Amino acid sequence: MTGYGRGPPTASRPRSTSHPPLTPGALILPPLALAPTGETPVTGNHPIVSRYRIPSLPSADPRGRPRPSLAMANTLRLYLTCIRNTLEAAMCLQNFPCQEVERHNKPEVELKTSPELLLNPVLICRNEAEKCLVETSINSIRISLKVKQADELENILAKKFLRFLSMRAEAFQVLRRKPVQGYDISFLITNYHCEDMHKHKLIDFIVQFMEDIDKEISELKLSVNTRGRLVATEFLKQFI
Repeated sequence: MTGYGRGPPTASRPRSTSHPPLTPGALILPPLALAPTGETPVTGNHPIVSRYRIPSLPSADPRGRPRPSLAMANTLRLYLTCIRNTLEAAMCLQNFPCQEVERHNKPEVELKTSPELLLNPVLICRNEAEKCLVETSINSIRISLKVKQADELENILAKKFLRFLSMRAEAFQVLRRKPVQGYDISFLITNYHCEDMHKHKLIDFIVQFMEDIDKEISELKLSVNTRGRLVATEFLKQFI
C-alpha cells in the first residue's frame, strides 16, 4: 500500500525511550549552545542536551567570540607586549653630565631642568584601573605602574604590599622609594644600571613583576577571606 500516492513508505526510526520526554514549555537548546552569563552551564548530563548528543562545549561560542577568561588573558598579553616593546625602544641611555652643576651626573628624568633632554612620556592603559607611564630622558628612564584594585580589600592589600617593597628599595636597586603621584609603584633606571646589567634582563624583570603582582594580591585576598571565614565559624560555634 502506498502512502497517499507518494510512493512506498520509508522505514521510520524507532523512538528512543532511554531519555525522559520533554515537558511542556521546556526550552529546546540548539546544538553548541552556551548558557547565559551568571547561570549554571549546560552539561552533557542534562536531558535536553543529551537528546542532541552534544559531546562537549567549545572554547568559544559559534560566532567566534572567545570566552571572558580567554579574552582577559589575551588583553593582558597584549598589554605586557606593548610595555615590553616600549621599554626596548626607550631604554637607549647614555652617560650625560648635568648642565646646571659641574662634575655632576644626575637623572634628568627626575630633575627636568633641561627640556631638550627629555622625550615625550608614553602612557599605556589596559583599563581605567591598570596603566603604565614611561618617562624617558637621555640618561634615565622612569616607569610608574598602577595596579588593579577591584575592591576595598584589594586596595588595602596592594597598599601594604607595595609599601613593604618600597621600604626595601635598596635590595631591588632600580625600585623608587616613593612612587610618582597617582601611581602605586615606580622604577628608576639610569645609564649606570644599563652598564652594570643586561638590558633585556631589566625589561624581563619589569614585565615579570607586573605579571606576579596581580597573582600575589589575589593570593593574599584568598588567604584573608579564608582566615576570616574560619574565625567567623569558630566565633559562631558558641551560639549553636
